[in-house]
Amino acid sequence: MCSDSTRDVAIRVTGVTKCFQIYEQPHLRLKQALLPRLRRAAGLPPRNYFQEFWALKGVDFEVRRGDTVGIIGRNGSGKSTLLQIICGTLQATTGTVEVKGRVAALLELGAGFNPEFSGRENVYLSASILGLDRQQIDARFEDIVAFADIGDFIERPVKTYSSGMYVRLAFAVIAHVDADILIIDEALAVGDAIFVQKCMRFLRKFRENGTLLFVSHDTASVLNFCQSALWLNRGDMVLHASAEEACNAYIEYCSQEVYGEAVKLTPRQALREAAPEKPKAKVEADTRLEMFDNVANAAGWQSGIASIDSVVLSNPQGEPLSAFSGGEDVLLSVRATAHAALSSPLIGFFVKDRLGQSLFGEHTYTYVQPPMQVEAGTRLEANFRFTLPMLPNGDYSMTVSIADGDPFANTQHAWLHDAVLIKVASPKLRYGLVGIPFDEVTMTRLGSGE
Repeated sequence: MCSDSTRDVAIRVTGVTKCFQIYEQPHLRLKQALLPRLRRAAGLPPRNYFQEFWALKGVDFEVRRGDTVGIIGRNGSGKSTLLQIICGTLQATTGTVEVKGRVAALLELGAGFNPEFSGRENVYLSASILGLDRQQIDARFEDIVAFADIGDFIERPVKTYSSGMYVRLAFAVIAHVDADILIIDEALAVGDAIFVQKCMRFLRKFRENGTLLFVSHDTASVLNFCQSALWLNRGDMVLHASAEEACNAYIEYCSQEVYGEAVKLTPRQALREAAPEKPKAKVEADTRLEMFDNVANAAGWQSGIASIDSVVLSNPQGEPLSAFSGGEDVLLSVRATAHAALSSPLIGFFVKDRLGQSLFGEHTYTYVQPPMQVEAGTRLEANFRFTLPMLPNGDYSMTVSIADGDPFANTQHAWLHDAVLIKVASPKLRYGLVGIPFDEVTMTRLGSGE
């Protein structure tokens, strides 16, 4: 009998590799098909006329039923290849893939559609491939058309569709086939804002009972949607961890790739483990917001060229506080040290929710002009005065950084993920990601409607 843990696994990928044969010229394919056999028949060692490209190299992971997993990585890392193998449209070179349940996928733009067929005909073709019979498709056709909202184009050949219309129709189909597993590969990036929001509402509802694999270059979307994330790099599985941990590691890696040999980023993990834990502040029972200094323990990276020394949130008079209600004026002071000369130091911050989504933030570049050139050993202090938003209940953190450059081209020399920890507990319900203070809210009786 299967254990409970085995029954809960929706996708199991074991030792999967994928090798593509790359031919420099078309005629080499014909040589590869014929000459190795002739050489073997003649007793000669076979010769290959292609180069091997390993898109995946021994990938192992499991996705449990009901999980939402993001897959991140740079272009060419193997994300789409992995999804196609899971869907069964590609065969792995080695390894096995076990999938339990009906899979619906939105992969390459227009994949699964015949460009000569009308939208109507492609709905029936695509839905039948996904396992519905004619009667089931008939019953859902009007709902699919309403979801796609492409009007009379449903009767026209899909080769006349825009990229957005392709996505509308493709997503409408997979949303109505009662899939157990949905696989989305960056396709929503071409949709308009209204349709993307409709898709996101569907996906949020689908997550309640279904399993979702979500590929995106937007780490904010992965943090928003996914419980865990899988990071692929050049075919290797680098990390399979929580969405926040994987995205943070991926961002650090991408930064190092951009800087190259000019700057070496050092993870702060070792520093965090060695630093003693600071005691948490004691706050009154009716306090709505608590703040804890976590600079010494914060993860992130540093280049050695500059560092963050302290982060203090105080009242407008500069009196440090650890408790706030939200909606009041505050002063955020970030102190840093330049260990080498900086031509344009830039200090910034942003506040994240528990999923790692950025809620608000700012940097000094816009306000400090012309750029301030500093020598090695210079200590800096950046002050930000603003009205603290009325945050919904929950846990938050503040990322703080110092860079050299401008907002469009810079080198991040110190990046602390959780320099400040914030806990909000309010007796009032607040809606949305960030609340705002209301001057007045009223309701009056206007009389009878008869």
